[in-house]
Amino acid sequence: MTAGGFSSKRLARLRGLTEHYVDSGFVPGMVVVLARHGEVHVEATGHLAFEGAGSATPMATDTICRIASMTKPIVAACAMTLVEDCTLRLDDPVDDLLPELAEMTVLVDPDGPLDDTVPARRPIALRDLLAFTLGTGMVLAEPGTAPIGDALAAVGAPPPDEWIGRLGALPLVHQPGERWMYETGADVTSVLVARATGMSFGEALRERLFDPLGMKDTAFMVRAENLNRFATAYAVGGGPVVEDAPDGRWSRLPVFEDGGGGLVSTADDFLAFGTALLEGGSRDGVRVLSRPAVTLMTADHLSPAQKAVSGFWPGYFDDVSWAFGMNVRTRRTRVGPSVGTYGCPGKYGTAWYNDPAEDLTAVVMIQREHAGDQRLPMWNDIWTTIYQAIDD
Repeated sequence: MTAGGFSSKRLARLRGLTEHYVDSGFVPGMVVVLARHGEVHVEATGHLAFEGAGSATPMATDTICRIASMTKPIVAACAMTLVEDCTLRLDDPVDDLLPELAEMTVLVDPDGPLDDTVPARRPIALRDLLAFTLGTGMVLAEPGTAPIGDALAAVGAPPPDEWIGRLGALPLVHQPGERWMYETGADVTSVLVARATGMSFGEALRERLFDPLGMKDTAFMVRAENLNRFATAYAVGGGPVVEDAPDGRWSRLPVFEDGGGGLVSTADDFLAFGTALLEGGSRDGVRVLSRPAVTLMTADHLSPAQKAVSGFWPGYFDDVSWAFGMNVRTRRTRVGPSVGTYGCPGKYGTAWYNDPAEDLTAVVMIQREHAGDQRLPMWNDIWTTIYQAIDD
């Protein structure tokens, strides 16, 4: 028997897998939502917390979770709405709205002193921000070993105008367009969108994406009346050590609305976002982006030369590349995502991917620090179990 292009018998394996992660004590609860051919399948197992009030509340599709880097594709989609109304252009310099990033300098040696620089060969454009090729970002170096890494870490998270001023006072690590660097492009985009719209970044997201798509629980904080639906986040390592409680960091509005990873959301909300992109930019008759914009946003935006010198580790870009604010698969290597699948994971074990070739949207929600790393065996098992259930 099939439902929505899945074998109901084979989907039982997904239920067994989610129960395994809960019963083993890896996480207190887990939600997996799959949408295919217009039908939705949900596996929700366990509870919001190991102990306390949340331990009696079942995980559900409206459970609020920290989505970390899954914020990035939302940022990119919002920026693309501004491209479509011609408020922004992909290849124009961002200097007019972000004068702090005009006439940047670039380090001669990425590991060298901060005052040994040359002028940037060209300005930074919006395309650079979305493709993470602006020339700065996460520096993978131990503290004290790379001056620019220490300086970027010291920028902190002050109010947006102060943040962009601190960033602009530092040299770029590489020339604009030279290579991919993670994280910072999304943060800069959040400041750019706020200035372009004349409102806070959170307000811009609400107006352009969240309200039209019905994403009522996606925000930079959890309101007091919704804290009973907010899952506890646990630290990496053994034992149920709380990394962030429901009344912790996300219970109040941050000073800096972090485009790189600051949103909370639910499986329901992210399913709305994911299916809107899979359907070419609209959901339930409400259009937020055109199909050409979605096609551009989810395409491979890195050249072979950029991939050869970029990534978190050697070979990082062997099977994936970078679209706008998310990765895109370039080679199928297992029983799992097809070539052209796009999306991203989050630090706390969340993940979202659209597979256009299979007409599939998949959303996974757990709350354990660093569990989003797609190299973990659990993710091989999760994607294998999802894809082995496809039955047309």
